[in-house]
Amino acid sequence: MSFSGPLLLIGLLGLSSVVPFQLRAQSAPTSTGQSNPHPFAAKFQPLVDNHTLAGAVCLVATKDRILDEEAIGYADLETKKPMSFDNEFWIASMTKPMTATALMMLVDEGKVKIDDPVENYLPEFKGQTVSGSKDEPPVPANHPILVREILSHTSGMVNLPERPVPGTLALHVQSYSESPLGAQPGTHFLYANANINTAGRIVEVVSGMPYEKFMQERIFTPLGMNDTTFQPDAAQMERLASSYFEAPDKNGLVKGMSPLLPRPGKPLLPPMPAGGLFSTAADLLKFCRMMLQGGVYDGKRYLTEASLAAMTKACTTPATGGSYGLGWMIASNGFLHDGAYKTRMAIMPREGLVEIFLVQQQGPIPEAVKQSMKLFSDTAEAVFGKAQPPAP
Repeated sequence: MSFSGPLLLIGLLGLSSVVPFQLRAQSAPTSTGQSNPHPFAAKFQPLVDNHTLAGAVCLVATKDRILDEEAIGYADLETKKPMSFDNEFWIASMTKPMTATALMMLVDEGKVKIDDPVENYLPEFKGQTVSGSKDEPPVPANHPILVREILSHTSGMVNLPERPVPGTLALHVQSYSESPLGAQPGTHFLYANANINTAGRIVEVVSGMPYEKFMQERIFTPLGMNDTTFQPDAAQMERLASSYFEAPDKNGLVKGMSPLLPRPGKPLLPPMPAGGLFSTAADLLKFCRMMLQGGVYDGKRYLTEASLAAMTKACTTPATGGSYGLGWMIASNGFLHDGAYKTRMAIMPREGLVEIFLVQQQGPIPEAVKQSMKLFSDTAEAVFGKAQPPAP
């Protein structure tokens, strides 16, 4: 079992005499019975030394114990601010499983049915059409988009430019309903933010409260995810890890910026169900442990076992492409989700493990990282035995 996908490795950096490094929890036992206090950092020293990555937080845990947590490198290269366990990261599409969880909570309450047409909840989706080939006009959809299809990215919707209008998730979703689909519903896996943003709008309409308020009151506050937010406050901004992209000459890193942070003269986007959250490793661990424990955390049930099973079973097929459930990427030994800045959370129920990797790297994955993927898998196997991360 192994995640061979290149995005996983980006959460791991190297250790050198000049690179800040923190270790939390006891040293992890290796397959030889010896102890290695920083198994990942020691292996990935070249990635820091050659400025492939700035810094990262890497965490491996069970339902009740942190096996290894390493904060490596820098949260900000220019000021030499060390990476820390409480750094905030834009987790981007890792927001999607949380939004799907919110919708499935309403399914559990009998307020939404996943096999219902979306138009039952959002009437603007009535009469959907599908783009014709070449110069042909759009044709009618073969059936109304289903809730299940927006959660599994098989609705046929495609990505559209986001309208930069503050506080109007409804306006964004209205624009999706007015645009032809890229494929007939249920026939193709087309990964698109429009799907999960629409799911968030259903949460808003059915619950009778703003999407972000539902997320806060039903998920973040009860789980104790105090640093998970769509709009970081001043204190959280101080802890936000800087984002970087590879320099055009491929020599070092250049500082970037999350597209969701406020910019002078630019309107703030509304909370985006498909990718708007900022969070920390500690907060993500709470959410992942809830999923690992069958929808229960600290004695409180958030999801029924039936809903969790539906979310973590592949809805896509060889015909549609992809390997996706309801809000989660599906792997051979678990489920996971990545974010645009090369973040990942992975849950392996059989092994009883959660793995979280947080960096802030924009743009293409450097070749050096791709080539180091096997090194990560070998290290994970040596340190944590049968626990290896899966690939989507």
